[in-house]
Amino acid sequence: MTKLGVISTVAVWWRPVEVEGYSMLPAYLPGEQVWARRRLRPPRVGEVVVARDPQRPGHFILKRVVSVCAAGIDVRGDNAGASTDSRAFGLVARRDVLYVVPRSRRTVKE
Repeated sequence: MTKLGVISTVAVWWRPVEVEGYSMLPAYLPGEQVWARRRLRPPRVGEVVVARDPQRPGHFILKRVVSVCAAGIDVRGDNAGASTDSRAFGLVARRDVLYVVPRSRRTVKE
């Protein structure tokens, strides 16, 4: 496999995500980069996910899964005072949760 082929394969399964804002403090800092893996199974309670932003089409949110039910997924920011999350916009549709952030994939932006 060529170098370009390896990069293309990685790009299909992994995506770098830059943390914006203070909603995930203290777990994630603004400006920090994390690697997110394409979701292959339903998200689990406690996992951090990347989902389509229900309030801003074309944007994404980074939130922690609080509960999973048939109606959708309840996501919240770790910093409740600085987070717009399911308390404001309701449950997120399962199809809109695109990536999961494994704990071992944290990187710090230089």
